[in-house]
Amino acid sequence: MIRSELVQKLAEQNDTLLHSDIERIVDTFFSTIAQALIANTRVELRGFGAFASRTRHARVARNPRTGATVSVAAKRVPHFKAGKNLALRINQSAARSF
Repeated sequence: MIRSELVQKLAEQNDTLLHSDIERIVDTFFSTIAQALIANTRVELRGFGAFASRTRHARVARNPRTGATVSVAAKRVPHFKAGKNLALRINQSAARSF
């Protein structure tokens, strides 16, 4: 699902809200999570999961095409861990499809 599909789905379920208001809500939601990750703060949504940023240390890697060694700088990357309820729902729906 992409952002526009999410906005459309929310608009269908909330016919009293304006489309522009829903877009603003979705933008605010995602920008708030992004700002928290930039500030190295964990965001937990009970029953859904938790967003955090993790540090990847500097390392030496290989270019797969040339085989040359390349130095990769340290960086922070976003990480998502699904909550227990979400994981159970995913596994229950997967078990039903078999």
